[in-house]
Amino acid sequence: MSEARRRTEVLRILSRYLVEVVEAYDLCPWARRARERGELQIDIVWGTPTIGEWVTACEALSVHKQAPVAMVVAPELVIGAGKLHDLRNDVSNRIQSAGIAEFHPEAPLDLLTPARLVPYLRRSPDPLLQLVPLSLLASVRGDSPTVDRMHQVQALGGVAVPPRRDAGDRIADDNHATVSAAHAAITSTLEDIAEDRRRSYELVGISASRTR
Repeated sequence: MSEARRRTEVLRILSRYLVEVVEAYDLCPWARRARERGELQIDIVWGTPTIGEWVTACEALSVHKQAPVAMVVAPELVIGAGKLHDLRNDVSNRIQSAGIAEFHPEAPLDLLTPARLVPYLRRSPDPLLQLVPLSLLASVRGDSPTVDRMHQVQALGGVAVPPRRDAGDRIADDNHATVSAAHAAITSTLEDIAEDRRRSYELVGISASRTR
């Protein structure tokens, strides 16, 4: 089967995850806008990519300033969650202009805290690395924690408005509430996407193995 056909299927399966899970449950407030405005760049690395191949693919996408979010997908990579995290660290050490997060298709559901839920939110159909420029991440996290002099005076007088919570923390809490209420439906959708992936990848000749 041609690489173009295989690429089409990988992108279709990834799109299902982004639209039916991330966007449908508003897990990332900017996901829909990024997709609709063409601000999401995606590349695919086949087989078992070397660190060098990962870095090359990530760097190639990160130069597209008009597309601040980039994803590099490895649909044939056989890797466990721990090894993928190590790989993410290796790539991050070589690309210091972006924040890099790993997404793994077999992340378990853990609702104990918002932080422990994060891997499940990143339960993409295939192993992938997502890159976001550090400048964009800084803007999402909100204002600098430095308090100006007037705020200090107000605080000493007991009249200061409490500092605004970090946007990332607010999103994490919102996601925790959403998934706590809808995790059965979300898991069902993820499982349906995984089965769609298995069938379609077999038809176009993509190895569907994931972990070892």
